[in-house]
Amino acid sequence: MTETEDKISQAREEIENASNIVILTGAGISAESGVPIFRGQEGLWQNYRPEELATLEAFWKDPKLIWEWYDWRRNAVKDAKPNPGHYALSELENNLQKVTLVTQNIDGLHQMAGSSGVIEMHGNLWQIRCTKCGDIEQNFDVPLRELPPKCKKCGEIGRPNVVWFGEMIEMSLIDSILKAIEECQVMLIIGTSGVVEPAASMGLVAKQANKTVIEINLDETPSAGLYDIVIREKSGEILPLLFTSNRTLS
Repeated sequence: MTETEDKISQAREEIENASNIVILTGAGISAESGVPIFRGQEGLWQNYRPEELATLEAFWKDPKLIWEWYDWRRNAVKDAKPNPGHYALSELENNLQKVTLVTQNIDGLHQMAGSSGVIEMHGNLWQIRCTKCGDIEQNFDVPLRELPPKCKKCGEIGRPNVVWFGEMIEMSLIDSILKAIEECQVMLIIGTSGVVEPAASMGLVAKQANKTVIEINLDETPSAGLYDIVIREKSGEILPLLFTSNRTLS
């Protein structure tokens, strides 16, 4: 048995003995579906400065420019399909008593794979939020018919319903994630760089609460040495091996 096979076996055992699991996913799982990433050698930030495109100040300076970029992003994502990793997580949710799926991704691929109740920490690329009344519209038009788009209720311009640099994630959302970590037995951290807060600290919170933490990621991450099981392989290849099909996990 290879080292990776041994780790997969250990991870399967931990998962099969758990009734409550928290999952945190990042850009890595979506990258396997062809979604452009923002960090690493192929990341979008290699070509753009985030303060020019992903801040509230940049938006108010030139809303049309920011929407042109997000319209391009929507076009880059529109043909992406969930990969085996997404479907494996959906299967786990269907077969386990309690699963909390938290994602840093804004592409909606988890929902497309059948996962429900996904906690989207950074928002959703397919939602437009009015800058005046706050109404949120689900919009899958590619390209968008108008840039910047207008609110259908009050007529003011909308913004992407995502969390930009310098903006805070709602505390109620963070509280629900921390509560889920407190109540789980196992936490899976999948395809995330481990450098963006507050997600970067959640594995450490789980370890401090004596939970089993399993990381699946191609690249080294800052806190990996503190986790129980670390698998350096593609999540789309590993996740289907961790969850038993056609069997309700105890």
